[in-house]
Amino acid sequence: MKRTLCLALTATVILFCQAQQENVPEAFTENEIVPDVVPVAPPALVKVSYPSSGKQVSLGNELTPTQVKDQPTVSWDAEPGAMYTLIMTDPDAPSRANPKMREWKHWVVINVPGSDVASGETVAEYVSSAPPQKSGLHRYIFLVYKQSGKVQFDEPKLSNRNPNRGKFRAAEFAEKYQLGSPIAGNFYQAQYDDYVPQVYASLTETK
Repeated sequence: MKRTLCLALTATVILFCQAQQENVPEAFTENEIVPDVVPVAPPALVKVSYPSSGKQVSLGNELTPTQVKDQPTVSWDAEPGAMYTLIMTDPDAPSRANPKMREWKHWVVINVPGSDVASGETVAEYVSSAPPQKSGLHRYIFLVYKQSGKVQFDEPKLSNRNPNRGKFRAAEFAEKYQLGSPIAGNFYQAQYDDYVPQVYASLTETK
């Protein structure tokens, strides 16, 4: 009986994961991430979870800035020996209705061996979601690109105290470093909560 139940649960989990994979292009298109951020939707899912809050990212679910304040764990189906780039970006800065600062760079890691993000080269440290008051929901998008080899990054690296992250373009970054189209993606949505002022207070470095 227990074995049958375990097998049934395993099959359910597999089917759920397969359904999510199939829904990635549809979700990216319906939420206008295509064409706001990328011209082509990624075909596969990036798994993103926030251990400190126990929350997971699930193709547009709503999370709070408090729930995503700490750097998440991220994984994807990686090829042995391949290297990847991970990008987290917000195209709705300062609001989706008026995205004059599109995009705001939240996190960039290059030269990731497999999906071992901790062993990659961080070029923009993680900064939590910080949507302004009354700006509505923002889309926070995770993109993974497969590199053809090691990337030589030639731009200033940003600490998590540096606010100079506006007017970033994930698609232009990918083109510059010849990354092609994203191979996996995911996203959540968030709006202002009481943690946001703490994020702004931490962004004090100007260079």
